[in-house]
Order: sequence, then structure tokens, then C-alpha cells
Amino acid sequence: MTRTGTPQPPDWSARADEASRAVIRLFGRRLFFLPGTHLAATVRPSGWLAAPAAPWHYWWQAHYLDCLVDTARREPGSGAGRLASQLLSGIRLRNLLTVVNNYYDDMAWLALATLRLDRLPDDGGTGHPAGHRRNIRILRTLTRQLDSACTADLGGGTFWNTRRDFKNTPATAPAALYYARTGQSNKAQSLLDWLDARLYDPDQGLYRDGLRITGTGQPTLEAAVYSYNQGPILGALLELGGAANLARAAALVDATAHHLTAPAPAAGRRDRATGPGTVLRSEGTGDGGLFTGILVRYLALAATDGRLPAATRTTAASLVLETAGAFWNGRRHIAGEEGLARAGGSLVFSVRPELPAALTYPRGSAVELSTQLQAWMTLEAAASVAAPTTSPADN
Repeated sequence: MTRTGTPQPPDWSARADEASRAVIRLFGRRLFFLPGTHLAATVRPSGWLAAPAAPWHYWWQAHYLDCLVDTARREPGSGAGRLASQLLSGIRLRNLLTVVNNYYDDMAWLALATLRLDRLPDDGGTGHPAGHRRNIRILRTLTRQLDSACTADLGGGTFWNTRRDFKNTPATAPAALYYARTGQSNKAQSLLDWLDARLYDPDQGLYRDGLRITGTGQPTLEAAVYSYNQGPILGALLELGGAANLARAAALVDATAHHLTAPAPAAGRRDRATGPGTVLRSEGTGDGGLFTGILVRYLALAATDGRLPAATRTTAASLVLETAGAFWNGRRHIAGEEGLARAGGSLVFSVRPELPAALTYPRGSAVELSTQLQAWMTLEAAASVAAPTTSPADN
């Protein structure tokens, strides 16, 4: 508070720092104790000896990489960029010396994160970030995989996995964003146009899940709407620009605010942004534990993009800041006698922004990486909205 009683604005950068330290300390480790590597455990507390046999969730690691890049861009001297480079090495080693897997959406997320890592400022005087040659090799491999998944079947779009019987938004949207960010505008636009033609729901203004190829030759619509699918579409629309894409982006922000939100908790309103007092809804644990964070990442781009109408930017900023405030105010400090503390933990964030962590992760609970990355990602997004960069394309 100031002397006049006016509340000071939250220090979102400091909050993002706390989130990054909490997640790295609790989940981060070397891969098989190998120097120069890093990987995240998928659940804590967990036994180190059991870790190699446990599911490791390739795409969670890709978003962990993205979060480390967020921190490195915001705090260049933090060491997060070096840790991100070690993580990329750990991902490749853990994936049996390759970055290829059976899911094209996973590979699209890793391609996006690797691209951002390679665009970090040079810290060694060489003109390129650490690991640049490795990064380029990985990006070439992932690009070939994505190229193979984008076919004329069903009129366009991207296959979800190597079974090639399902084209969906989870793969097509991040692929479109990746192509947009690597200068392949025509390919990116064609994927967005396919999504608009085949999976857009005009009643909600949102994009449905996908089209499944059946034995009859007629595709079956999977009509579910997931929050995170809207995020990379929004990012790709902004990246490509142009009047039509920007109008789509503005409409998508408005539809998100209308359909994908929940009332903000009373405690979260201590950091009220100018807006309706709502937070983005959660999609639960497991893979769904990442969904809100992914959507927030791209809403932050909309909030700082001067090409969008002021009302759209205000809506996007409000959703980012309200959701970040709810995660922050609902955090739980880990008691010293908890197993999580012995694993290095200090803070736990809630699965759902509208509920405190004491309810979703009470003492004695195992905590999933996905949900903690979600909160960290959201707080980084809030920091970027509070102090916007001049180059949205780098996000």
C-alpha cells in the first residue's frame, strides 16, 4: 500500500520467479545422473529408482522447455536458458536418442519450444545460443515429421498420430503456428483455413476437436471443445496477421471469454484487473492439467498486440491477470514435514484457478508436473502482459 492507501500493482515478474524456482526444485533432476542433462519428474513425491520405468510424457517436457524459455527471456541472467538447453538434451536421450515419437501434436509442441530456445539471445559471443547446431538438427527432423502429417486427406489438416486415422485441432493448430513462425505462411494459412472450414463451431465461436476417418469413408466429427486448442490457433492468426486473421483472432478472444471461463474466487480479486472478474476454466489433471496454461500463453500475445481492438486487448489481459492472480492467491506453502518438502518443494499451485491448492492438493497428495507447469506458464504470461515485449512473434 502507498501512504494514500492506493494498492500497488502486483510484481508479476517476482511471482513468476517464485513459480519457476518452485517447479524446477520440486520436479527437475538430471537424467540418469548424467552431467549436462535435465528432465522433469512427472509426479512428486516419487522414487528416483522407479523414474526410468514411469511414463515421462514427452509433451509435458516440451511445455517445461517453453516455460524455461519464458524465464530466460524475462531474466536473461537467471540460468534458465542453460537449463533449457540441458532439458532438450535430456528429452532426446530419454526418447532413445531421437525426438521422433508417434504423436504429431507432441512433436509440434517440441518444435515450437525448440524454435523459441534457439531464438534466445546469444550468451557466448558466437552469434548463436548454446546448442544452436543441435537445435537446428532437431528442428529439421521435427519439420520433416510435421510435413509428412499434413496431407490432402479430408481436404487438409494434420494427422494426430502415426495411425493416420484422425485429423484434429491438437495437431493442426500448433503445426500452423510453427509454420507461421518459420516463414511458411502459405502452409500455415491453409491449415488455419482447414480448421475454419471443418472444425469451427459458429454457435460457440470455438474450434472442435477433430475428424476421425472411419471404414465407411465418411469422417466422424469429434465435437468436444478443449480450451488449449484455441490457444495456438490464436497465436497463428496473430503471427500471420492481415485483416481477416486479426478479425478471427478478436472473435476468438471474445468467444473464449464467453464460453471458457468461471467466476473468479473472492480471494483472487485482490489483484483485480479491469474486467469481468472471471478466470479461465480448468480441464483437470493429467494432460488436462496443461490446458489452461497453454490458452493463457496465447491470450497474453493478444493482450499486447496493438493491431487488435482495445476492447479485445482488455478482455485478453483481464483473463490472463485474473487467472494468474487466482493461481497465486490460492497457492499453498509446503510444510517442512511433507514428502514434497523432502523432494525440494516449497510451493504448490492449484489444479483449478477458482479453488485453492489446499483443496485440490491437500497435505499428503501427490502433485503432477502438468498442473504446476500450468500455473508457472500463467504467471509468466501475466509478467509479459504487465511488461509487454516489442516482438510478439518471439513468444
